Amino acid sequence: MLITAILVLAAGTYAIRLSGVVLRDRLELSEPIQRMLPMSAAALLAALAGTAALMAGSEFAGFARPAGVLAGGLLAWRKAPFVVVVLAAAAVTALLRLAGVE
Repeated sequence: MLITAILVLAAGTYAIRLSGVVLRDRLELSEPIQRMLPMSAAALLAALAGTAALMAGSEFAGFARPAGVLAGGLLAWRKAPFVVVVLAAAAVTALLRLAGVE
């Protein structure tokens, strides 16, 4: 049963990707839609990151995780090295949780 589900999902994914190649010349997008597509991808990524930063399952993750994400975001904005960003975000989250902030 599991193998069947995996094969069906793989075939569906392949069909969706193949349809983009096959329909590329048949589908004409208007200029406003072409300008909005990159912005919509960024908005979707931001929404996904926001949900992951604020939620744990279906509940609020507490204040420690968003504070760590904020610290990492600030360091990334200031162009700190990736390792420093990740370690600082983890350290802020861990220290806040150690202090009892959930």
